[in-house]
Amino acid sequence: MSEKFKIGIDYGGTKIEAILMDHIGKEVLRKRSTYDKNYQSGIDTVKSLVEEFDQYSGTKNTVGVGIPGSSSNETGLIKNANSTWLNNKPFKKDLEKTLDREIRIMNDANCFALSEAIDGSGKNYKSIWGIIIGSGFGGSFVYNKEVVEGVNQVAGDWGHQPLPYPTKEECELNLQCPVGNCQRPLCAEQFISGIGFTKIFNQKYGTNLRTREIVALEANGDERAKKEFEIYEDRFARLIAVMIGIVDPDAIILGGGMSNIGRLYDNIPKLLPKYTFSDKVRNKVLRNTHGDSSGVRGAAWLWDSDKF
Repeated sequence: MSEKFKIGIDYGGTKIEAILMDHIGKEVLRKRSTYDKNYQSGIDTVKSLVEEFDQYSGTKNTVGVGIPGSSSNETGLIKNANSTWLNNKPFKKDLEKTLDREIRIMNDANCFALSEAIDGSGKNYKSIWGIIIGSGFGGSFVYNKEVVEGVNQVAGDWGHQPLPYPTKEECELNLQCPVGNCQRPLCAEQFISGIGFTKIFNQKYGTNLRTREIVALEANGDERAKKEFEIYEDRFARLIAVMIGIVDPDAIILGGGMSNIGRLYDNIPKLLPKYTFSDKVRNKVLRNTHGDSSGVRGAAWLWDSDKF
């Protein structure tokens, strides 16, 4: 092959996924590998995937990496990573040395939002706010197909901000975030993440259900599940309204496991006018296009995204 391709790497907590894409975003090859939960094993796994894709394409390709944290612009060290063995390590530098090329690295929520902005649900909009609701809760802001990281590299990532307009019941839940640099009561992630939603449900009703089981209960008309989803949607709308008041994006795109719950796209837009300071709420709330693939695609798009 004579064409040059892009490699995207999605560095997860238990698996590392790689994608080989052409210049217009067409997937050429994809592979996922498990690895030992340590620093060197992760680097070795990325190297193996990149070498395999280079050999397949017959070219030395660009590499972008999405991680569950960020690489400090000041020190080059990884910070805030859920894969804790990455923290305080010069991952970008070590990976560049191992791969013998420059790489680009960014938070996985940023990669998700970038993917959706370039050729996903947000491709026809100027400003995109991507939200990932899974085991955690994070976000990213993309403007003109470019990630806006901010001086602290946390722009749009409001998962660890306090829940707005908390009710008496929400305050009395006494939820405190376990994350080291948060540990604040009323942390939004404890209410909106899939784990947080399920924990509150089980605590309230004395059950031991998984998220998908609660979703199934709601679909079958269970009044408890219906009530908790109504409360969940109201909480989510409060949070979204605050961010609309700050960045006012054209489109809000949901990703992660909770984004598969169809009722969110019907009910949250109806609740937003209650909390948003505007004559009319024009922001679109959209389901993602690329699903679990958005992160790895966005990592590849860290190169050449400016062409779109």
